[in-house]
Amino acid sequence: MEKRLRIGILFGGRSGEHEISLQSAASVMEAIDRKKYEVVPIGITPEGRWVLGRPALEAPAPQALAKVIDDGKPVIASADPTGPKLIPLNSLSRTKPIAVPKLDVVFPVLHGTFGEDGTVQGLLELAGIPYVGAGVLGSAVGMDKDVMKRLFRDAGLPVTPWVLILRSEWEANPSSVRKRIGKEVSYPAFVKPANLGSSVGISKVHRAGELDQAMNLAAKYDRKILVEKGINAREIECAVLGNDQPEASIPGEIIPANEFYDYDAKYVSEGSRLLIPARLNARQTHEARELAIRAFKAIDGSGMARVDFLLDRKTGKFFVNEINTIPGFTSISMYPKLWEASGLPYPRLIDRLIELALERHREKSRTQYRL
Repeated sequence: MEKRLRIGILFGGRSGEHEISLQSAASVMEAIDRKKYEVVPIGITPEGRWVLGRPALEAPAPQALAKVIDDGKPVIASADPTGPKLIPLNSLSRTKPIAVPKLDVVFPVLHGTFGEDGTVQGLLELAGIPYVGAGVLGSAVGMDKDVMKRLFRDAGLPVTPWVLILRSEWEANPSSVRKRIGKEVSYPAFVKPANLGSSVGISKVHRAGELDQAMNLAAKYDRKILVEKGINAREIECAVLGNDQPEASIPGEIIPANEFYDYDAKYVSEGSRLLIPARLNARQTHEARELAIRAFKAIDGSGMARVDFLLDRKTGKFFVNEINTIPGFTSISMYPKLWEASGLPYPRLIDRLIELALERHREKSRTQYRL
């Protein structure tokens, strides 16, 4: 019997999306083929502590992963490429050290800051361990909506007008910021933290009188605030898979329960609908897939990503809204559903992501770093 690969599923994290990460990780662990892989649950608490769960933990619900967060064995992650990747915190004490398994691949199922933004990816690079998803650069750019939109624009991709406001600017001179937004963006507008996902901290501002509340909310979550021009649009999403030669799934469409696809519409309300495939003609479908691959390449993506579009109802024009380098993997998430509808079932999707992680690691290992 062929030896099973040992996969570290990394979940939780210091982010406003901590709870969503537990849901995504539980779905991945439920779908992964246990005959091929030995799964090692690795949690990160909201405070940033790393904890190790039992490798035998089978198909856990989010509640079981929450218990790992609360009761897991404390470990620290090592950046030493020659040694163990997880070191028990009691290894230097007289207490018998806990056994820490060797990891073959890490699958980060982290959303938001300190997980999807290149920080964990940098640690894994230093440790020399293969991992699923985008590298440091792609992850960091994919998290920062301002830098992302600049790269998209420079790559010739269509994006909606926006302005970047620093939290310090807003707090020091709100009157000047209000005037700038009214002049350069106008209303309606969307106000977003530049570095967060799952629509946390996002508001739709219909008129100038609603701006202050939206800015103050976004400022709780980031020092950089994005204000984008709002358009009457359909929300189209496309999944991307691959490294140097990425492929795009068939597009899907979000019909949000609320005015826009906010946190409540994504994870709380049951009224939102996912249409797969999206109601697009052949030309629009081809365009969405081509734009998704171009967006993926523009940020130097690898492994996986979900590209979100706005399709202007009046003009029929696509705008690239954003790219998510660790898209949701919950039972209702668009990314796995899009690939399933494209002929790649969830367990095989996980296989492919692990294959891509190993492929990318082998390719990077060819690079010479010393003279």
